[in-house]
Amino acid sequence: MGSIDAALKPRLRLRTPSEYAGWVLSILAGIGILISVLTNPNFKWGVVARYFTHESILRGLMLTIFLTLASMALGTLLGLGLAIMRSSQVKPVSIAAGLYITLFRGTPVLVQLIFWFNISALYPNLSIGIPFTDISTAIDTNALMGPITAALIGLTLNEAAYMAEIVRGGFSAVGKGQIEAADSLGMSGAMKMRKVIIPQAMPSIIPATGNQFIGMFKETSLVSVLGVAELLQSAQLIYARTYETIPLLIVASLWYLVMTLLLSYPQSKLEQKYSRSSSRLPRKTKVVLTDPEGIAR
Repeated sequence: MGSIDAALKPRLRLRTPSEYAGWVLSILAGIGILISVLTNPNFKWGVVARYFTHESILRGLMLTIFLTLASMALGTLLGLGLAIMRSSQVKPVSIAAGLYITLFRGTPVLVQLIFWFNISALYPNLSIGIPFTDISTAIDTNALMGPITAALIGLTLNEAAYMAEIVRGGFSAVGKGQIEAADSLGMSGAMKMRKVIIPQAMPSIIPATGNQFIGMFKETSLVSVLGVAELLQSAQLIYARTYETIPLLIVASLWYLVMTLLLSYPQSKLEQKYSRSSSRLPRKTKVVLTDPEGIAR
């Protein structure tokens, strides 16, 4: 009995001298870098502290958060639709979704943002109306496609392509047996998607969506090329006047780091929740059919 208990106890891994030496060298290197960064007057930490909560910086941060939330929400909804289209048995629908995903994943998001900002060069005016009637409304594209609108459209359409592949990957994780069972119950396509496929695909979709959300927050810095006064552009506008480039870039970087850490915490909790729920699922389920007399078959 004692030997069994000893075998069940976890073994303590002994640290080697090389591992201790690695820890010591890493700590010394970290302390040296930290001292160098804190004592170097060129970093101008006083300027960093002064502008960290500057009104322009906070206003740019709020705009960055808005663009992130709006683009992710719209991109996720559009991506869900694209994933359903991509999984469709109707070839034209599937091909159209595949072309969209290929186009927006295959071109840089910066190029897409600039393209949407200059879309009025291709379509100066748009007309929205009822076909075969005189009822229509003219839209000035140049006035409509402002910097924030172009940024929101560009980020949303690009994000939708990536979310479509994430959602489609989640759909692929659902077992064929579940889909066949839904078919045997006579579920419609919409009900099968809502009741069976999407709920079981969520453990695969949620962690990847969290990574995309964090990536989108940092990706919003690209809209500064359109003149949108988000976090990075707000810092650029300040150092264009004060010539304190490095301190203002540090301010922007610190805010990106803080927000990334704040977003990483709920993401890790969601991953833990869904990993636990997926691990509780039984690997095999044995079904025993009995006749009215209770004899197993």
